Amino acid sequence: MGSPTGRALPFFLILVHIYLHGALSQATRPVGQRKPFLARLRRLEEQFRRFQEVTLTHLQGIASHYNLSVDIEARFRSLARESQAVALALNQSQAAVQEELGHLRTWVRRTQRRGRKADHRLLALSATVSEGSARRAREQETQRAAVSGLARDVRALRDALLRLTPLVQSQGARLAALEGPLRVAGTSPTTPNVTLAPSRPSNLRAPQLQGGGQASRAPPEPRNPPLDFAHRLQGAQEPRGLGNQQAWPPESPGEVCNVGPALIFPNASTMNVGFLRPGFLTGLRALSICSWVRTAADHLGTLLSYATEENDNKLVLHGRDSLAPGSVHFVIGDPAFRELPLQPLLDGRWHHVCVIWTSILGRYWLHVDRRLVATGSRFREGYEIPPGGSLVLGQEQDHVGGGFDSSEAFVGSMAGLAIWDRVLVPGEVSNLAMGKALPTGAILTLANATSVGGFVQRVNCTCLQLCP
Repeated sequence: MGSPTGRALPFFLILVHIYLHGALSQATRPVGQRKPFLARLRRLEEQFRRFQEVTLTHLQGIASHYNLSVDIEARFRSLARESQAVALALNQSQAAVQEELGHLRTWVRRTQRRGRKADHRLLALSATVSEGSARRAREQETQRAAVSGLARDVRALRDALLRLTPLVQSQGARLAALEGPLRVAGTSPTTPNVTLAPSRPSNLRAPQLQGGGQASRAPPEPRNPPLDFAHRLQGAQEPRGLGNQQAWPPESPGEVCNVGPALIFPNASTMNVGFLRPGFLTGLRALSICSWVRTAADHLGTLLSYATEENDNKLVLHGRDSLAPGSVHFVIGDPAFRELPLQPLLDGRWHHVCVIWTSILGRYWLHVDRRLVATGSRFREGYEIPPGGSLVLGQEQDHVGGGFDSSEAFVGSMAGLAIWDRVLVPGEVSNLAMGKALPTGAILTLANATSVGGFVQRVNCTCLQLCP
């Protein structure tokens, strides 16, 4: 944009040129003609002065408008920069909001999955409670029937005693009547010495003498309640399994060697995980999981988790911090589970744990330090654990290979872990707990934990007591 003074200068020069040309032409004219010219010249001067003032005012107006336009342009540039900054901040805020929304959606999905799990577990627990109530009702009915039978037997025994009382009294009287002749006969030198027991009318086993001097058999002794009834009553009062939670005295394993590698999980980070690969290659209708475990945490955490695309809790051994201390949920095909008592494991010492299950009648057993701690049946009867999933140590999966929660993480050490696709017999479990050779047929061991993450440490100990 050009200066207003630069545009008005040519116009001013043209006016000066016209004025000088008129003055020179008037100078050459006679004096008589100069007076009108001077008047005209004064008028022109006055007009030129007014024109100059108008021009100056106009130029000042143009200059002020120019300054205003310069200020407006600077303001436009400033506004452009501010709008760019606002747009950048808006984009960053939008990206942050999108990220937060992504986290929120992930959290909502995880919460929904956990809600579904909780619903399934509540349904399973309700079914278990209903089954337990029905079983207790059957047991109470059996007990009532047994008590009724016992009452009948007691009445029969009372009637038998009432019938036998007169007979006993009569036999006592006869015995007293015979004591005199026998005492006289006993003084004869030809009579053999006979020692009679004192008369005990109430003793049903006392010998009785009949007319020929022969000792007769005592009346039949009142018999106790039938033995099979006692067995029925005992069976009705005993628990069906050993699954009730109770403490057992800890047993020192002694020196146990050749247990293989050990994994140490130092804290509850979700990064601490071990993967057993290749996992289950075939479906399992029976399994045995045995391992040495040491932890001093206030809850056991997750020892093992097996997830598939269909169900992220196909096989789980885990204890959350919301459960009773030491309690573990043994899950096969969520929502079915059994709660196992493992409280004494939280003493910071090594303990040997074996969990065994078979789909035949749904039987399961829990061995701790060679002791049978819990057992039961009808747990996933006829079920098959499918192959092709993700098998994880130390974390509980919310989806295949991930979705870990620090409240379910295992903190401690495990050694000698092995998995079989069959039921181990008690002798094999006992040999394992004493550090003897591994039973044949193990499909997975800690040697298959080729991938560990976070702060998990793999160590090789010559003996269990030397493991850190």
